[in-house]
Amino acid sequence: MKRTFKKINLLTIATLLLLSTLFINPYKTEAAIETEAESAIIVDFETGDVLLSKNADLALPPASMTKMMTEYLVLEAVHNEDLSWDSKVEISEYAYEISANNLSSGIGLRLDHEYTVKDLYDAMVINSDNATTIALAEFIAGSEGEFVNMMNEKAEELGMTDYKFVNSSGLNNSFLGENRPEGTDPEGENLMSARDTAKLAYHLIHDYPEVLDVSSIPRKEFENQSIENYNWMLPGMGEGVAHFTYEGLDGLKTGHTNLAGYTFTGTAERNSQRLITVVMKTESKAERFNETANLLDYGFNNFEKVTLFDAGHQIEDESTIPVSKGKQDYVEIESSEAITKVIKNGEQENYTVTYEINEELINDNGSLEAPIEEGTEVGEMVLNYDGNEDYGHLINSDEASVPLVTSHDVEKSNWFMLMLQAIGDFFVDLFASIKGIFS
Repeated sequence: MKRTFKKINLLTIATLLLLSTLFINPYKTEAAIETEAESAIIVDFETGDVLLSKNADLALPPASMTKMMTEYLVLEAVHNEDLSWDSKVEISEYAYEISANNLSSGIGLRLDHEYTVKDLYDAMVINSDNATTIALAEFIAGSEGEFVNMMNEKAEELGMTDYKFVNSSGLNNSFLGENRPEGTDPEGENLMSARDTAKLAYHLIHDYPEVLDVSSIPRKEFENQSIENYNWMLPGMGEGVAHFTYEGLDGLKTGHTNLAGYTFTGTAERNSQRLITVVMKTESKAERFNETANLLDYGFNNFEKVTLFDAGHQIEDESTIPVSKGKQDYVEIESSEAITKVIKNGEQENYTVTYEINEELINDNGSLEAPIEEGTEVGEMVLNYDGNEDYGHLINSDEASVPLVTSHDVEKSNWFMLMLQAIGDFFVDLFASIKGIFS
């Protein structure tokens, strides 16, 4: 009997431990994952929330990820009707030399042939072709040097901070030699941080979502030859690289030079959620795709969009402000908008809010002066996080606050009531003064 009882006891304890694990930890979460990339970032596209960051502000050579800025400027020019997809482009000696060099490009452009903007654009996006990129830059700006100025101006306009563009393609200026864009350093390198690369990708997809229609194409015919996408994670790439395929992935840009290593900006959509990832300075083609898959899995499996605080939220015992010269002595305040954020599973309790009242609206007595209209903005409700895994926002540094407004009207008192209030205030002040003299 003793032996049987012991077995039952052990079984009971094991069962209780299993059940306690299930009920105490209802969310299956992972610790912030490690990545072999020198720098990396994960961003939720809809909200701009950064879900993971490693050395994300370190400016590194992006290699052909530079072409995302060229893509942006081409799409912008088409949308502004500065050129059309059917516009004819002649190839310069410089672009021809790059195209004829097997170390830099494999398309094989011809000097005696005109190409449409669309053909050159597709070759740039799908095949990461350098010569077609240079041809487009020259066509838009007159020279690659002028186009580089446009690239840097656009980067500033998009809010990028850790970047430098010296050419349109992402090649090393030293490789270009005398053909390098005018006004740039002979040894110059394009530079972008992972955060700025993600920001560029965000704006590219947000402003011109049709970029994904081309970046998702595995292969295409160009000048009687088949060009292939260097993005092995795309569905339909073929048997040789099929094991890299990632469901929902449709972009965006690979890159490689000896100095940059293997880089990749990836984006995928699952269950109506789109993520953007960047990995920089990985050691091989396989590693950049494997690291990207790990980052995407981590983002999709461990984060959810949550309304942390509804519109109209009030903090208990803090949601009134004194009112002077009003028919009511206080006015209630509340948030005018909800605070919604993509957060890690199980982290919701780590978020709280505080009020920040606009002191310019408050008089010397700490009151708002009537009349007050419903919906008057009096400050901000600010989101606070007491945890270890909040990496901020890609675009909006003020996203963690919403306006704080009055919940109702407060009318101004009539002249008689104001007079009585003034008399009352006079005697209160007088009594306080007398009390001070004799105390």
